Amino acid sequence: MTVPLTIRPIHNEYCEQVIDLILSIQQKEFGLTITIDQQPDLRDIDTNYHAGDGNFWGAFVGEELAGTIALINTGHNAGCIRKMFVKPAYRGREWGMAQKLLDVLLQFCRDNGITDVQLGTVEPLKAAHRFYERNGFERIAKEDLPPYFPLMLTDTMFYQLHLIK
Repeated sequence: MTVPLTIRPIHNEYCEQVIDLILSIQQKEFGLTITIDQQPDLRDIDTNYHAGDGNFWGAFVGEELAGTIALINTGHNAGCIRKMFVKPAYRGREWGMAQKLLDVLLQFCRDNGITDVQLGTVEPLKAAHRFYERNGFERIAKEDLPPYFPLMLTDTMFYQLHLIK
């Protein structure tokens, strides 16, 4: 029997699980020197994502948190993707988890009048770059980001997608 994959909004009761999932991927898998202190938004998902007309979703296999994606509503009919991570065991076409997470976020954008979506990432995440490009995101220079884009210290590459209504 296959365990079902569900994607649903998550709140502060999942902060510790989210932190464990994300830090494990950032630090252990990719060797990034980022710490939880550089990502205080993860300690208060409700305030940093839900309170500003954004959202934070978890992908669950049974009751296991296996992936995340978040959206900050930056106003100006724009949003910023944050915290897209999938545990290694659930990557790839078999699960389609990353695609399902992104599809949920983009539908949320369409339903809420968000037409421009940006994100920041880092150089070592090559598979993520290919994933975003396959989904219509175009790489842009940091200078081309809107002034209201919430920059993160670690981001070195940026992408943008314009959604058609």
